[in-house]
Amino acid sequence: MLKQPFYFAASTGVLLIYLLRQAILNFMGSTVAEAPTASVTDKLENGSQISEKKVTVVLVLGGPGSGKGTQCANIVEHFGFTHLSAGDLLRAKIKSGTMIQNMIEEGTIVPSEVTINLLQRAMQENENDKFVIDEFPRNEENRAALENVTKIEPAFVLFFNCSEEEMENRLLNRNQVKEWEGGMVTTYIRKRVKVFIESSLPVIEYYQAKGKVHEIDAGRPREEVFETIKGIFQAFAKESSETGNDVDNCVNGIKEVHID
Repeated sequence: MLKQPFYFAASTGVLLIYLLRQAILNFMGSTVAEAPTASVTDKLENGSQISEKKVTVVLVLGGPGSGKGTQCANIVEHFGFTHLSAGDLLRAKIKSGTMIQNMIEEGTIVPSEVTINLLQRAMQENENDKFVIDEFPRNEENRAALENVTKIEPAFVLFFNCSEEEMENRLLNRNQVKEWEGGMVTTYIRKRVKVFIESSLPVIEYYQAKGKVHEIDAGRPREEVFETIKGIFQAFAKESSETGNDVDNCVNGIKEVHID
């Protein structure tokens, strides 16, 4: 008499586990249309590549208000790079109404792999092969995941070093926060700066140890800052030419990913 209810319960449990597994796979961007070939995850784990694209990646790191966005726009205009902002990609994904929005609303940290998959897809879909990435990696876990998943090592890193006071003043002058109450804004800004110092400085130290960091005094006027950046990019292009390494092919290839 107990067999039928037990069987029903077991079947329901199996179904729920299957549905949960599928939801997780869809969320992590690892599922592909059914085919006789292996899944994307299997291919990455086995070291095989679905497609390969040689890219040059420059990372831009710095605290809030250090001028990263302004200078990334200059790099795009003068050196032909495509700017990828991890924050913008996540915000665009949220607007599309996905599980990422639910995670953020519930206060859950978005996994590194989600941001990395968005960056990979953006690089694969863009015709360019030179990218400047800002707002990622934010911490050591992000950095390790970026290298482990994509096998990408940046050509170099721009570190926008700016005093806490200067960053706070710049953020206070931005239009989107002018209407906030002063105390609330100051508390929020100082929290963001503190998070950057605690989380991102270890990433900068990691790349410094590898000789890849160009530290820039970002407290100067933006025109002076860009003159320094121009010199860095011009020297890099010259070095790549002299060593016979094309600028566009100095970084490992990225693997194609699928994101639902």
